[in-house]
Amino acid sequence: MKLYFNVGYSTKVGENLQLVITEEGAVSKTHPMFYTENGLWKCEIDHFSKIISYRYQLTGEKGNILKEEFVQHHLNFSHLYKEFVIFDQWNSKNFPENYLNNKILHNKLNAFRPEKKPVLKKHTHLFRIEAPVYNPNWKIILSGSTPSLGSWDHEKALHLSQTGFGIWEISVEIPEHETIQYKYGLYDLEKQQVIDIEAGENRFTPPNYSKEVLQIVSDHYFKFKLHQMYHDAGVAVPVFSLRTQDGFGVGEFSDMKKLADWAKETSLGIIQILPINDTTANYTWTDSYPYAAVSVYALHPQYISLENLDFKLPEDTLKEYDAEKEELNALELIDYEKMISGKWKYLKAVFNTNTDKIYKDRNFKKFIKDNESWLVPYCAFCVLRDKYKTPNFNEWKTHKKYIAGKIAPFFTAKSKEYEASMLHAWVQYQLHKQLKEAIDYMHSLGVSVKGDLPIGIYRHSVEAWTEPELFGMDFQAGAPPDQFTELGQNWEFPTYNWEAMKANDYQWWKNRFKALEQYFDAMRIDHILGFFRIWRMPVSATQGILGYFYPAVPITLEEFNARHIPFNFDRYCKPFINDQILEKYFGENKEDAMAFFDSNQDGTYSFKEEFDTQRKLSDSFRKNPHGPIEEQLIALCANVLFLIEERNGQVVYHPRFNLYHTESYHYLSDWEKKSLYDLYQDYFFVRQDQLWYEKAMEKLPVILNATKMLICGEDLGMVPDCVPVVMDELAIVALKVQRMPSDHLPFYNPQNAGYLNVVTASSHDSSTLRQWWQEDPALTQQYFNEQLVQYGKAPEELDAHLAEIIMKQHLYNDAMLAVFPIQEFLATDKELTNIEMNHERINNPAVFPHYWRYRMHVQLEDLKGRSDFNHKISDWVKDSGRS
Repeated sequence: MKLYFNVGYSTKVGENLQLVITEEGAVSKTHPMFYTENGLWKCEIDHFSKIISYRYQLTGEKGNILKEEFVQHHLNFSHLYKEFVIFDQWNSKNFPENYLNNKILHNKLNAFRPEKKPVLKKHTHLFRIEAPVYNPNWKIILSGSTPSLGSWDHEKALHLSQTGFGIWEISVEIPEHETIQYKYGLYDLEKQQVIDIEAGENRFTPPNYSKEVLQIVSDHYFKFKLHQMYHDAGVAVPVFSLRTQDGFGVGEFSDMKKLADWAKETSLGIIQILPINDTTANYTWTDSYPYAAVSVYALHPQYISLENLDFKLPEDTLKEYDAEKEELNALELIDYEKMISGKWKYLKAVFNTNTDKIYKDRNFKKFIKDNESWLVPYCAFCVLRDKYKTPNFNEWKTHKKYIAGKIAPFFTAKSKEYEASMLHAWVQYQLHKQLKEAIDYMHSLGVSVKGDLPIGIYRHSVEAWTEPELFGMDFQAGAPPDQFTELGQNWEFPTYNWEAMKANDYQWWKNRFKALEQYFDAMRIDHILGFFRIWRMPVSATQGILGYFYPAVPITLEEFNARHIPFNFDRYCKPFINDQILEKYFGENKEDAMAFFDSNQDGTYSFKEEFDTQRKLSDSFRKNPHGPIEEQLIALCANVLFLIEERNGQVVYHPRFNLYHTESYHYLSDWEKKSLYDLYQDYFFVRQDQLWYEKAMEKLPVILNATKMLICGEDLGMVPDCVPVVMDELAIVALKVQRMPSDHLPFYNPQNAGYLNVVTASSHDSSTLRQWWQEDPALTQQYFNEQLVQYGKAPEELDAHLAEIIMKQHLYNDAMLAVFPIQEFLATDKELTNIEMNHERINNPAVFPHYWRYRMHVQLEDLKGRSDFNHKISDWVKDSGRS
């Protein structure tokens, strides 16, 4: 079978186009293409299959790849022809067909069945375009210049068949021997008429002079108008925050069905939740932090419904269970420790009562077999964590180092660890069943689910234990100082060893996305900036202020010399301490602090070796507290100008964040201050962008192509210029929080949102609108007058009317998604507003560890019964074109 490829692409002198044929399980075949004229490149190949997958790539003079398509082309061929001429287009990742043809589309069109119309021997052309149409009443039509295409009479337009999700085709006979001009359009089945034709210039294709050849016109980028594309509104709420009559002091997977019922009532099409992976490290409230999972695959046992297990609770536990359930459900906030200990008590009771039946369950056995790659090490980890009372595998007496052959016996019946291992496996099986049942129910209502992917892994997790080579265990990830905290954030997660992951084609990430795709239609990538660069600290630091970006173009001794900066290691890289600084930091406690320092005999001091890092100090304070001077000593450790990194046997340097605010900087000469300030500006805002762009484009396309979920990126904080460029190129939906503008503005105006945006008024990391309203009266007044366009003095409290105005501002704009925390919905109704306003905050990033214990004060059953409230929200959503 002969295939003749034609693709238009403008190149520079020395550049060439290549066709890369990809077959599953086989080595890709690269074919050179030949330039003809008018930007057209051609290639002729022999192919022996009725299907083909391929992509184009641009190469330089030396054969190096300059640009490649991130999305594959796929074609099917009719058995009636032996030759096909393909007129193609470069397929960009940010064409709507590539980011809108996702699991949400499949969910919205859950009744879709592919249409098949045969290609006949008389047909000369097959027109094919990828266009994800979310309205089930719309179809794609083709109208053109020739009589066979209706001579631009839309009443005679040809109707294409949807042969796959978002793929439209029609084969036709065009006998006219003239250049064919054409456009695609939209037809409304209810109105029985063409409602729109593509804007812009006409498309062109040549006539077909041979009856032995089928000409395939493979088009891309249907020119949707903005209002014709997918828009949705949604609610963001952690699963643990849901409150129903059925819960056990916490929200559960089964409760998501009732949330979906409410979403259906209010015309909300998407539900966004926080991470749901198991975070059980020590069974205390610190495990409530959902971003510190002990496994990136296992689900958290707190979300299990004890009343929806495969087996009922034993009779002799029912009275105690009902009493505990009533007590926990009466609490305004989650009591994590009572809840989780109670759940495990009853899970063990059910498991022990039904052990024989559970072991014989064929579906359970299949679950273990299908998931053994992660389930076996996870269960062994749980058994050993519980046995040694710590998740820190370095402190275990056995199995400190993971060896698969020594862990596999945990799942053999003769092992003393067998029963405990099977318990954890069975709990995961029950969690999977309950979550899948909830997701299937939500999909049946047309409601989609958006998950949350943490950027890091917990230092004492299954992955750190089993695959330490994939992580930088000597470092910690975090974030630089921002509006949340002036000291930055230290998440204490290890960083990623991207080179090791790249060597395996990022299979670790592909597997992770595949697991998430079982449940979710969309995914929020937490701190997507981490794919460009991560803020990392050595393990000797406890505060984020002692971090630097990695990877980064560092400063070398040669550069200091070239800038005539008198670099001195002790002065620049160690804390600068003199008598004035000691007086400022410690005041009347100065004498107590002196025990931590040695005098340098020149009016300056150094930390004693046993106290010369923040980690050494904090470890010392745990054993020997020093009250009021502890915090100041740790802060003084950060009074440095540069941080060091060992790279390829050489020491390189990174400026400390806000070095010009340090006491050390204050004691430099004016000339030296100016030189270091200029170097600082170059380091943070000039030299890194190209490197970070390349690093992101190296990994993100590979990872994103492994999933059909809609990908959204949390891109808040210190955002380099390259980030929006990459996110636009890869069609990653960006987050816009009104109170966290990326520009130097007081607020972000939702009216300025582009299509590839999620807009929201607040997030789980911020205060709620009602709390924020009272934080800074001057800023609130400005917001009241300028953003809400209200006159006079702002009220002291945010009332329901103002909350409604804010919500509507976020609904009526071009953004793809408008998603609001459940607290902000409730704030628009006086009767549903929570009296305990401060109970509604989910997280405060400035407090670590933070107790994540917010729970809705209204039951979902009651919320669904509030018909006036629900109709009001539904009307807003429909009127804004988001349903």
